[in-house]
Amino acid sequence: MTPIDPTAAVGIVGAGTMGSGIAQVAAVAGHEVRIYDAQQGAATRAVGTIAASLARAAAKGRLSHDAATAATDRVHAVRSVADLGGCELVIEAVVEDLGVKRSLFADLEQVCPIEAILASNTSSLSISDVAADLHRPGRVAGLHFFNPAPVLPLVEVIAGEHSDPKVLDVLVATAQAWGKTPVRAASTPGFIVNRVARPFYGEAFRLLESGILDAATIDAMLRESGGFRMGPFELADLIGHDVNLAVSRSVWEAFGRDARFTPSALQQRLVDEGRLGRKTGAGIYPADRPAPAASVPSTGRGGDNDAHGRLAAGPDDMSWQLTAGDVVIRPTDGRTAAQHTADGAHTVVLADLALDYAKASRIGIAAPPAATTHQVESAIAALTDLGYQVSVLPDTPGLVVARTVAMLAAFAADAVDSAVATADDVDTAMRLGVNYPRGPYAWGEALGWSWVTGVLDALADAEDPQRYRVSPALRARAADTPARRAAAAMWADDAASQALGMTIEQVSPGQAEVSMRVRDDMVNGHGICHGGLIFALADTAFAFACNSYNRRTVAHSCDITFVAPARQGEQLLARASERHREGRNGIYDVTVVRRSPGGTADDLIAEFRGRCREIPGTLVDEEAHR
Repeated sequence: MTPIDPTAAVGIVGAGTMGSGIAQVAAVAGHEVRIYDAQQGAATRAVGTIAASLARAAAKGRLSHDAATAATDRVHAVRSVADLGGCELVIEAVVEDLGVKRSLFADLEQVCPIEAILASNTSSLSISDVAADLHRPGRVAGLHFFNPAPVLPLVEVIAGEHSDPKVLDVLVATAQAWGKTPVRAASTPGFIVNRVARPFYGEAFRLLESGILDAATIDAMLRESGGFRMGPFELADLIGHDVNLAVSRSVWEAFGRDARFTPSALQQRLVDEGRLGRKTGAGIYPADRPAPAASVPSTGRGGDNDAHGRLAAGPDDMSWQLTAGDVVIRPTDGRTAAQHTADGAHTVVLADLALDYAKASRIGIAAPPAATTHQVESAIAALTDLGYQVSVLPDTPGLVVARTVAMLAAFAADAVDSAVATADDVDTAMRLGVNYPRGPYAWGEALGWSWVTGVLDALADAEDPQRYRVSPALRARAADTPARRAAAAMWADDAASQALGMTIEQVSPGQAEVSMRVRDDMVNGHGICHGGLIFALADTAFAFACNSYNRRTVAHSCDITFVAPARQGEQLLARASERHREGRNGIYDVTVVRRSPGGTADDLIAEFRGRCREIPGTLVDEEAHR
């Protein structure tokens, strides 16, 4: 791919912050730059702004004085669109109004040579619509810079319906020659960044609107646990709520008011009241005062960030467990702590997702409503002793970070499945365009798509089935995992479990759920299920869990304790969870429960513990699968 000639003139239409920034980038790259703006005097002022910006860059050592002077000399204000006629590339950065842009491009088509490329810096409008009335729509494409253009590396190269592939290749090469990182995207609402980023703000506003959490705690969780550079409210205050809301509304409208993109009513009130963020002195936070501290429990001692012995869990390990007295602490899978506690004999306190548990400075926890003060204090103490600040969160599905990351991963997967962009380009765009600590597609893949769908399903059941619906493609992706493939290979040879009518509900690394309905041929004369069949159900879940890493394992020992009888017609669920894994050995706990008609686990039937050992070999040839 070849960029435009470095000696070619570049035209910029629109002398605002974005247009001036793009002009500066092109000038530094060596091009003569012509700036036009319909507002009298605006282009001349932009030239002065660019000169001052280049002088500051030289003073800070980012650019030599000679290079800054040369770039300044290459920027000129022009008086009319006709003065752009000799440019090989014209980039518009005018108001986000389709009619205005169409009129401008019609004028440019009349004055620019047929080989000139016409690019739009639009952040949300359809490139296909912008070029719809032109005689040669093939030379029109999107070239979306991010503000401030001289600083941020990302550029989205947008293909309209009729964009010539050669034009797109030239724009990609030109962006690279200008020192930028281009990603390719189709002309769909929001392109990549503005589409995939919506849940980062949307989930935060939903939590704040519910009244169950304060803004400072939400920001702290996503920043200090999730690893984001800024919390969503801090960032929205910086961007401006009017700007942020306008993007949200634009994407929502473009998707036919899809519930997944519904804008926040609270943010709309902020805009209506003129509380736009830092630029008006108040938004979520007052601009003249520091943001309030996140809430911390009065019983917490406060984390010592230099403490040693953090959780022995990798960044994507969602199977760790910590015992604190009679409390078990484990990471969220979307279900509430109350649901986890109902599944077994222990009180379960859930920990929110962290980008990396070994490096996070804050952990959010949620206890079931029935937990005692002593149990909550025990969990807090266990985590503060490991060096964490602790935020006690309400017992809601997905907590804070997990629900946000699950939605971001789902939106990223949807963009890939809709052919908006490749997975690599989606992740690159989100890391460079909005400084995410990790690409959301890669994050979802690492956590496991079954984990992502589990969090979304829990939110759909509890809050909004339309907003949190799982697409068929994402559901299929969740099913096609190494753990699932290993389970399928085991299931194909497990005639005994099939004969008992068992169903694999869920399998992920270190976890498995298997259900069975008690038939009339499974009960004794008193109508009670034979204990051996309950053992078989628990043992099957244990087998799927300990083979979920696609490593052949054999049982070393199994113990079961029966707690309550199961009767004909009841639906039983065995849930296996990895308690410990080291080297070739593993320990797994299995709870067997009676499921209520609504699908949530109810009464405990039995507790099972299994120990396993790996043996040579795998269940599935993963290389062949690839």
